[in-house]
Amino acid sequence: MMGYYIIIGISMMVSWWVSSRLKSKFEYYSNVHLRNGLSGKEVAEKMLRDNGINDVQVISVPGQLTDHYNPADKTVNLSEGVYMQRNAAAAAVAAHECGHAVQHAVGYSMLNLRSKLVPVVNISSNLMQFVLIAGIGIMAATRSIDNPNGNTTVLAIGVAMFAMTTLFAFVTLPVEYDASNRAMKWLKDTGTVTQEEFVGVQDSLKWAARTYVVAAIGSLAQLLYWGSLLLGSRRD
Repeated sequence: MMGYYIIIGISMMVSWWVSSRLKSKFEYYSNVHLRNGLSGKEVAEKMLRDNGINDVQVISVPGQLTDHYNPADKTVNLSEGVYMQRNAAAAAVAAHECGHAVQHAVGYSMLNLRSKLVPVVNISSNLMQFVLIAGIGIMAATRSIDNPNGNTTVLAIGVAMFAMTTLFAFVTLPVEYDASNRAMKWLKDTGTVTQEEFVGVQDSLKWAARTYVVAAIGSLAQLLYWGSLLLGSRRD
């Protein structure tokens, strides 16, 4: 298990560093105030209108960096700071979340795929650690002269569950990058932000996207570890 803990440790450190950089970037660009005076809420509503979307509501939710688009009830949920603030960071987040609303409206294929994976991933993410640990225990308990590797069925189920969460993490990447690209294009093409403000928007969204990249790579590394245990035992 030492290899697994090393992977977890490295993933956590890289994730912490990227998250820290993201927070510092947002703090910095929160001081770059928009010349047009629009709040995050107003930026979001304007982007939705410009894209012909009239059935999505922009609401405020508690917390920091809790912003998200909910396709189930068609709401753009902005954290309290983003909802009220009138700066480049708020504009970036608000437009990005509206990018997801635009994806939903046009039937963006990767968003549709991610939505279909959500129920399966929710079950897998809640159970897979228990299944993997149980799988290791059952392998050890069922080893015999005739079957030196033990029963690997439960471990295989756990690996399959982990594979679903890893797939979800990689499907999320194009969804997030596409939403950011839609946001930046709209902000720039409509002149909603100045060139100086756009630099802040671009930098903020770049670091936000990197959190998803780190999560996907970390998930893949863990999957490869568990997969190697399973395949190694079956080869033996």
